[in-house]
Amino acid sequence: MRPDGPILGIESSCDDTAAAVVRDGREVLSSIVRSQIEEHSAFGGVVPEVAGRSHLDHIIAVVDRALDDAGVGLDDLRAIAVTTRPGLIGSLLVGLSAAKGLAFGRGLPIVPVHHIEAHAYAGTMELDEDPYPCVALVVSGGHTALYRMEGHARMECLARTLDDAAGEAFDKVASLLGLPYPGGPSIAALAPEGNPKAIQFPRYRAKPERPSFSFSGLKTAVLYHLRGQNALNPTPAPEDIADRADVAASFQEAAVDALVKPTIQAARDQGVQTILVVGGVARNERLRAKLSEAAEAAGLRAVYPAPTYCTDNAAMIAGLGHHLLEAHGPADLELDASAR
Repeated sequence: MRPDGPILGIESSCDDTAAAVVRDGREVLSSIVRSQIEEHSAFGGVVPEVAGRSHLDHIIAVVDRALDDAGVGLDDLRAIAVTTRPGLIGSLLVGLSAAKGLAFGRGLPIVPVHHIEAHAYAGTMELDEDPYPCVALVVSGGHTALYRMEGHARMECLARTLDDAAGEAFDKVASLLGLPYPGGPSIAALAPEGNPKAIQFPRYRAKPERPSFSFSGLKTAVLYHLRGQNALNPTPAPEDIADRADVAASFQEAAVDALVKPTIQAARDQGVQTILVVGGVARNERLRAKLSEAAEAAGLRAVYPAPTYCTDNAAMIAGLGHHLLEAHGPADLELDASAR
């Protein structure tokens, strides 16, 4: 162990097996992500048992490659940071078990990291200065929520989805349209061919005193548009959906609007100047364009990680792990994972 060495991060909360080596919380020496998209695409979504077994098969190879690419060995590390919550419990346990084994074998400190806090931290890794206090919109396939951030891992939840996460809604609508999984990139690729104003899909409006998100109504509206007023009717084949591109564009526009307005309002209410937009859906170009435009009009700044660091990765785990180790020290090897 080297007290001034970098930190190895391990991430396995869902369907990406990832490892990274990061120095001083920001300098990314390596970042390896092994996607499981091909393994889950036939099912139209993540199958927990398939994900866990795939992590088990590949975690050591991914860690070895991250160390090799960084040009360091285990004895050069300062610590190991690992995602412990939230996520698929079987997947989390694979990453945690690997981290514990390496930490025990080499006498390295281990640092537990909260996946959502790490996503929020990813939005700061490329900034020259800390943006706190700020508001963070965490938007992905499993999470859609707004947080007030006072510092690294100092987060207060302001609003969250009442049902589907935004990314989950993208996946479900893509499936209705016969588009491949994952749905976010598929809809984003088709939407420019359509008219985003062609179909007036509903936008969820939260009560002012109870900020929140909801995408189930939007998803259901797409379903009825495709099947008619009887939801038990079969979904038309993709080639039989004459307005397929218009549906994709109009759905994306409605989903983006449902994210932009509450986010801008939250930043105003909290009296902050910066909005961090993180998570897999933060890669969506329409979301970036509309939120940036709305933020500028409101005198605010919207900040996005590089696309590589929007989706699940271990650089954000190692980066936040650096600050958690500085603030709280290491955990003991009895730490456990939690799906919640």
